[in-house]
Amino acid sequence: VREAFADASWSGGLGPGKPGMKITRQKHAKKHLGFFRNNFGVREPYQILLDGTFCQAALRGRIQLREQLPRYLMGETQLCTTRCVLKELETLGNDLYGAKLIAQKCQVRNCPHFKNAVSGSECLLSMVEEGNPHHYFVATQDQNLSMKVKKEPGVPLMFIIQNTMVLDKPSPKTIAFVKAVESGQLVSVHEKESIKHLKEEQGLVKNPEQRRRKKRKKISGPNPLSCLKKKKKAPDTQSSASEKKRKRIRIRNRSNSKVLSEKQNAGE
Repeated sequence: VREAFADASWSGGLGPGKPGMKITRQKHAKKHLGFFRNNFGVREPYQILLDGTFCQAALRGRIQLREQLPRYLMGETQLCTTRCVLKELETLGNDLYGAKLIAQKCQVRNCPHFKNAVSGSECLLSMVEEGNPHHYFVATQDQNLSMKVKKEPGVPLMFIIQNTMVLDKPSPKTIAFVKAVESGQLVSVHEKESIKHLKEEQGLVKNPEQRRRKKRKKISGPNPLSCLKKKKKAPDTQSSASEKKRKRIRIRNRSNSKVLSEKQNAGE
């Protein structure tokens, strides 16, 4: 890791260059951006993944990344990094304190190394594998990482030379991939996404969310508890006994009233 940071020292010390060179660099950047936009769907805001070597080179060259990157790429940009890069800068100590401060101001993108952090170069390489679906740019001074990134088609590569940011031209691997797509031998990730989107719009492919919503309810049988026969209530012995007593009392009262009425009639 320290060797990669030592190799980053080649970037500075030669001045910013002439104004005419700046115009030429912007023309080249515009041309390269058009290539990545048309063939791989790269779009604004451009997401620039920075590693520690690039931050260190920007610090040495006194490059204001937030101001100069949008002007150079002629569009909105987002400075990004990963937890592994931040962890690597922390472990390297005070020599890279300034680079760590620059990286800490970047947006942190989720990487697959939650439990066990890896080196910054390994982490950034994993972020652009499998067709670079998030359209990341990789900004690094690590020549070993640059060589590996160039083997991944569709990944824009940036570096700093002579205190100036440069967007590298498409790699031979990227150009070969585009030619294979044009000849019909391969289908790019961008084309796969656009085809899938068109199929969803035309209703040829259903979204998984719609499938979940349209799931039919299973026909269930009757509730087994409702099929049970109702048990007959046992007669309440206490209530029946009290009713019998009431009937007896009524009968007695009727008989007594009859006797009284007969006596009254006899006395008259």
